[in-house]
Amino acid sequence: MALVAQEIPKVGLVMESARLVRWLKNIGDNITQGEPLLELETEKTVLTIEAAVSGRLVQVLLGEDQEARVGDRIAWIESETASNTEAPGQDQHSSPQSQASSSEPLADQSPEPTHTARVRSSPVARKLSAEHGLDLARIAGTGPRGRVQLNDVRRAVTAQVAPAAPGQQLSSMRRAIARAMTLSNATIPQFTVTRAVDWTALQAARSEIGATLPAGSRQLSVNDFILQAVAGALLRFPAMNATFSGNPELPESRIIPSSGAHIGLVVALEDGLLVPVLHDVQHLGLAEIARRRSECVERALTHGLGRKELEGATISISNLGARGPDRFTALVNPPQSAILAVGRQRDCVVPGPGGIRVRPMSELSLSVDHRVADGRLAAEFLASLAEFLEGGQWHI
Repeated sequence: MALVAQEIPKVGLVMESARLVRWLKNIGDNITQGEPLLELETEKTVLTIEAAVSGRLVQVLLGEDQEARVGDRIAWIESETASNTEAPGQDQHSSPQSQASSSEPLADQSPEPTHTARVRSSPVARKLSAEHGLDLARIAGTGPRGRVQLNDVRRAVTAQVAPAAPGQQLSSMRRAIARAMTLSNATIPQFTVTRAVDWTALQAARSEIGATLPAGSRQLSVNDFILQAVAGALLRFPAMNATFSGNPELPESRIIPSSGAHIGLVVALEDGLLVPVLHDVQHLGLAEIARRRSECVERALTHGLGRKELEGATISISNLGARGPDRFTALVNPPQSAILAVGRQRDCVVPGPGGIRVRPMSELSLSVDHRVADGRLAAEFLASLAEFLEGGQWHI
């Protein structure tokens, strides 16, 4: 038997720390790999964290309401698994103040070192941070795999010496959004293509299909049709269904294809926004999409999304609804490679073979990571999406 560390996982690119809500298992309990072990509150939601391995929980290193950083060890599991093992007396990431939370003491714990030693960073970044007494673990890195660069430290130094500005302090969610969007704007070379879409056929299909659904089914929304159309377009253009990984200056950089149509849906909250992810939409009919979309939105509004519901998307949809703007451009949500911004529907005069007509129209704006796709591919993808929305064969 060996002791295996349970660590705080990283959810998304900008997660830095989390607060323990509660342990779902007690010391001495037998646990199975993948079984819910604890609940963590992040800047975005409350996550259920699964056990890293099967075995017996022998020590917890974090008490309720205490915070830990990504990668910190928070428990020891006695298991036959040999990886990620180390004697608790050699634990480098556990917090000394959490020792009292263990009712089954093992070896004495060594003092906790600073986080700086285990943060990915360049030598010049480490040197500058040391000169100014900055903790590298508290600096958001914009380099490959979150590596802290010199400019990241320079920004932190500037923020440190700047006088406190008047105004309201950012909430945890607004800080998370600020980091994600700063990362998007600084590291993703993105461009936008735009196309109008006619909702006439979709409105008719929505009424006809909705009338055939069993009683008690979720009402179909326009977003459900957009989700299915985006999934269809991703299947037609698999090169768009991918994410970029690594430093483009190095040969190790890669474009990683996705295993399915995993699509994010931007949900507005009072204090920010969340992007729950619907997985494998290519296999779902409209009724099932409506059910999953509705449940995801409800959990987002109550901050009850699970970890898997926040990861894995290559593209997101942002629809600001009937009170939104005619057209807007959204920033790509890293590590995704595209986002579709849907302008409000409005009646427009459209010329046609039979003369001038009034049609319900919207502007679709697709922002794309230029490292993954070029303008021609993005334009073809958007054209295919518009054609699907204007007359696609819907899967119920």
